[in-house]
Amino acid sequence: MGEEDYYLELCERPVQFEKANPVNCVFFDEANKQVFAVRSGGATGVVVKGPEDRSPISFRMEDKGEVKCIKFSLENKILAVQRTSKTVDFSNFIPDSSQLEYTQECKTKNANILGFCWTSSTEIVFITDQGIEFYQVSPEKRSLKLLKSQNINVNWYMYCPESTVILLSTTVLGNVLQPFHFRAGTMSKLPKFEIELPAAPKSTKVNLSERDIAMATIYAQLYVLFLRHHSRTSNSTGAEVVLYHLPREGACKKMHILKLNRTGKFALNVVDNLVVVHHQDTETSVIFDIKLRGESDGTVTFHHPVLPARSIQPYQIPVAGPAPVTSQSPVPCKLYSSSWIVFQPDIIISASQGYLWNLQVKLQPIVNLLPDKGRLMDFLLQRKECKMVILSVCSQMLTESDRATLPVIATVFDKLNHEYKKYLDAEQSYTMAVETGQSRSSPLLKRPVRTQAVVDQSDMYTHVLSVFTEKKEMPHKFVISVLMEYIRSLNQFQIAVQHYLHELVIKTLVQHNLFYMLHQFLQYHVLSDSKPLACLLLSLESFYPPAHQLSLDMLKRLSTANDEIVEVLLSKHQVLAALRFIRGIGGHDNISARKFLDAAKQTEDKMLFYTIFRFFEQRNQRLRGNPSFTPGLLSLELGADTMNPLSHFIGQDREKLREEVRKTCRPASPLVRRPPCRWTGQG
Repeated sequence: MGEEDYYLELCERPVQFEKANPVNCVFFDEANKQVFAVRSGGATGVVVKGPEDRSPISFRMEDKGEVKCIKFSLENKILAVQRTSKTVDFSNFIPDSSQLEYTQECKTKNANILGFCWTSSTEIVFITDQGIEFYQVSPEKRSLKLLKSQNINVNWYMYCPESTVILLSTTVLGNVLQPFHFRAGTMSKLPKFEIELPAAPKSTKVNLSERDIAMATIYAQLYVLFLRHHSRTSNSTGAEVVLYHLPREGACKKMHILKLNRTGKFALNVVDNLVVVHHQDTETSVIFDIKLRGESDGTVTFHHPVLPARSIQPYQIPVAGPAPVTSQSPVPCKLYSSSWIVFQPDIIISASQGYLWNLQVKLQPIVNLLPDKGRLMDFLLQRKECKMVILSVCSQMLTESDRATLPVIATVFDKLNHEYKKYLDAEQSYTMAVETGQSRSSPLLKRPVRTQAVVDQSDMYTHVLSVFTEKKEMPHKFVISVLMEYIRSLNQFQIAVQHYLHELVIKTLVQHNLFYMLHQFLQYHVLSDSKPLACLLLSLESFYPPAHQLSLDMLKRLSTANDEIVEVLLSKHQVLAALRFIRGIGGHDNISARKFLDAAKQTEDKMLFYTIFRFFEQRNQRLRGNPSFTPGLLSLELGADTMNPLSHFIGQDREKLREEVRKTCRPASPLVRRPPCRWTGQG
């Protein structure tokens, strides 16, 4: 198989540490994601490495016996080491602080410490076989203070650092789980719940094993995952993973069942909100997405693998050593090895090889493995690094070889715009809250995060639609249908369509001489009115003369483009039409006389010039009681006589022209006497 067939891979830069051997013991801290390599009990050195650590931490400890557990507090300020079943030793790693160790013994008599968990930089929990003890560490005083304790018989425990929840296994069968939540010096006891064990003969004793339980955060919710090796239903013999939702408040509920349809040895990871189930016997893995639609019986949703089972992509281990040796070919890594240890959410450790990897999901291969475009889009929209893959899917379904049907394309557009609309609404709600001052009264209010699932109009225009319209081999009807389908989807979700999408439609129509369709789109308002669109229509007048009137009609409908309408009419030498429009909207008292007289002058129509001049004379008379123009108001370019610009055209024949006007016109200018007309765009 090629790389395009693998949808899981190990990270390129793993954490490398000294292999486990009789002298070197390896420990993993699930909270800090650090690997501890402890040589000779720490006497010959301790090396701490993690994926986020820029440089390893190295130090030595006095060998006081076998190390059972070793962990740093959050921020690596205090080191805790358990060497016996009764005590935990502490050392400060704070600058200018005492390096002397101090010890804390568990408070419960006859109890044995099973382990410990740091819940903050100065708070730690001891888990014993008889309960838990919650302490606050004071590094300055080199002492611990017991904050709270709880007595309960404990078989084993599990810790989820992301949610600071500790899960305790209780009762003889171990299937009653008691969760505790820790936060800011407080310990809260959550409702206990019971894990349903698989049916077994009475002679067989079935206990809940720690290996079959995992805790992980999936889609911001805490789940307990139970690997049930035998289904409780008689018609299914395969294993399954049961997901119990563990809320902060309320009882734990069984929500999902993942059907594996096989038996054997399994391991679980959670990567990018996907449950990954590894199967050692076949050396393959499958992924489940609980957000995708499954089969429900009313209380529990059953899920099947999203994709066919595939192996993790083969990994090559570089050969370490001197330069001549390292030139050798890398050694293939043994995948699904029995020495692999899996930690949540996405950690795989090979102690025998000395590597810690983060498991990763590759999205691009999934595009070809999931043919249902609607389901594929549902899957991709939930992933972190999804935008470019989504855009590539949109481009792919618009190619000649993989062309999708219009209903499928419409489904994809609707799913994208649904996410887009959710983000726009959240952004609008946040903005309103800030403007009204609600953000101060509600400190939990946060600006919505623009995830990669938000594919906006500019993304679609730049990466998909503009490229798509340039393909010569595509039938123009299909091209226009796709563009209109995207605009239809935006309108359906009440998202304002950006003008560049309308421009793309118009350019495509003009390119194929589909002017009748353009006229219909504009007439029935399929394309939304905007100033940029009106300007584009004006530029098309030479190809399609009615575009001029369509542009004017659009500007009139906008009600905010009166100045633009006047400029368009004046540029076409329709001075009277411009003046009638201004009168129709009641703005004739504020317009510039110079602009209209200059436009009339450029027409070289003496009668028109005189009509415009008389209009402004009468306006002056009405507003100021004097028909004369204010000195300096009119440009000298209109004539030497700034008080009477008629001199530019008629000079000594002024009276003759006025006589001609009286013969051909009514006593007053028709323009002045005419009542305001409704706007039609006619000159």
